[in-house]
Amino acid sequence: MSVSIIDLWLAILLAGLFCWIASALIHMVIKYHNADMKQLSNEDSVASALREGKHPPGLYHMPWCGDMKNMGEPGVQEKFNKGPVAVVTIFANGLPPMGKLLVQQLLHFIVVSLLVAYVATLSYSAGTDYMIVFRLVFVVAFIGYGVGGIPYSIWYGHPWSNFMRFLIDAVIYAGITAGTFAWLWPSVQ
Repeated sequence: MSVSIIDLWLAILLAGLFCWIASALIHMVIKYHNADMKQLSNEDSVASALREGKHPPGLYHMPWCGDMKNMGEPGVQEKFNKGPVAVVTIFANGLPPMGKLLVQQLLHFIVVSLLVAYVATLSYSAGTDYMIVFRLVFVVAFIGYGVGGIPYSIWYGHPWSNFMRFLIDAVIYAGITAGTFAWLWPSVQ
């Protein structure tokens, strides 16, 4: 008997919720992501300079080079060589809107679980053994949670150690998702 996404609605929602809880524990109790960012030694003067620019929230690169063909220009090369070379994210002023961000994170976990469920329904029928479901769901969830961050280390200078911590998260989330799906996988009626 085939399995549909509707048959997996509870697994999708619970996997999303369980991953969200794990994320909260990782960030609020274990706190190994505290090492992801560092403080600038001249934070106040950098903040003052950014305030003077009145930049709206967004992602900025400096030195700015709007087209790769400009990289050959001596002035652009000088700016890059002189430094600093940075990618700056500017958020809206004020404390982070935690309620909104937490809801978005929960929705992220549910969407990944939904996509994992889709792949699982294409792969297995009702009554499939726990470990068979677990292995497939683990790999698909790990891909969904883990590999998307690689370009940020390649192109945006995010430290590879940050990526490795996010990879640890991906293993945890994949294990939770796989366990939830395997536990709630439909049996043969």
